[in-house]
Amino acid sequence: MRKIRSALLAALIISLLPLSGYAAGLWLYEQAAPDMGLAAAGRAALAQDASTAATNPAGMTRLERNQLEGGFLGLLVKAEFDGDSSTFAGGDGGDAGDFVPIAGLSYVHSLSPDLKLGIGIGSYFGLGLDYGGSWAGRYYVQEGELVVMGINPGIGYRINEWLSVGAGFSILYGELTQEAAINNNPLGIGSTPDGKLKFDADDVGYGYNLGILLEPVVGTRFGLTYRSEVELEFDDTVSARNLSPALETILDGILGANRKVDMELTVPQAVMFSVYHQLNEQWAVMANLGWQEQSAFGQTNISLQADTSTDLTADRNFHNTWHYALGTQYRFAPAWLLSVGVAYDESPVDNKDRTPDMPLDRQIRYATGLQYELNEDMTIGAAYTFIDTGSADIRQTAEDNPLRGELIGDYKTNHLHAFNLNVVYRF
Repeated sequence: MRKIRSALLAALIISLLPLSGYAAGLWLYEQAAPDMGLAAAGRAALAQDASTAATNPAGMTRLERNQLEGGFLGLLVKAEFDGDSSTFAGGDGGDAGDFVPIAGLSYVHSLSPDLKLGIGIGSYFGLGLDYGGSWAGRYYVQEGELVVMGINPGIGYRINEWLSVGAGFSILYGELTQEAAINNNPLGIGSTPDGKLKFDADDVGYGYNLGILLEPVVGTRFGLTYRSEVELEFDDTVSARNLSPALETILDGILGANRKVDMELTVPQAVMFSVYHQLNEQWAVMANLGWQEQSAFGQTNISLQADTSTDLTADRNFHNTWHYALGTQYRFAPAWLLSVGVAYDESPVDNKDRTPDMPLDRQIRYATGLQYELNEDMTIGAAYTFIDTGSADIRQTAEDNPLRGELIGDYKTNHLHAFNLNVVYRF
């Protein structure tokens, strides 16, 4: 009986699984800060402005005065599926992307030359997709969004001339929305219109981050950061519309009258090692090597709060990923600083496991930015990043997905444009 119950659960609730690719597998290195122009290359070792409060709190010890850094970040998502084969009729979903505005703010306060306090507020990861209600993959997802914002207070302390350490406390707010169509005629008998299930919830989670900054010689720095995993638990009553009487009965039998579902996500832990080297008064180079435990994020714990509680784990078969980045800065005039960077992140999922709510392949970032010093107290800047997220082949078969059907194709357009405007104020 329990096996039958679990099978019915998997068939009906699978469409509600949270976004695991574009929304959360896409780690947003993009911030409303100057280092976006480097594709985040050298992020753990730069320590050039107040944004280091969130990226490496040890870097705050390099800032001589109190400093405020803030800005605006815009993300334009372009995702167009090109279907080769599908069980159900419908279009390709058009451009499922959207524009996402985000703001960021960081502040560092100097208690002494060796002791600093700081706070960073901004995007952590996430995005969303909207395919519409009639596309061929509507039983996988129609619309979904997962956005996570973070507040990260921290402290940095300089132990000696070449070594600083730091620590921070992360408070993450996540908001999850997902809608999917439900096939009211799974056996192909009848012509009842599709039903719809919707899940909409938010939560707050807590974690921490640690950082080390070494400067063995002036102009050469090494940074190492660790960010802990954070648990987010989304609780909501499943909203169902236009289900057939048979599916309504099954859903009530599984979820109970209140239709309560809890989903637990793990924001992955991450490690980053960065190098910064000043070649001369004009040129500097920097690099990253990073690791993220995406496999933990790919596992979603689901709890059904009916008459008797049922717990399941859905595994998206994510695997851990590596991040690489290179960048350079060129001061071509006393007041002007040009940044250029490129970065590569591995795909967290293979073609056979990828679904349209996670059309994420490997990611290649191309970035540039420009800073202008108005005076000794204020710097203004802008940055742009093009994020190529690959063709993201989807190879879902009807045998593996009897209710959702076959969906085979790739993304002829799959990228993001990110741009920011930022200001650094010292006092």
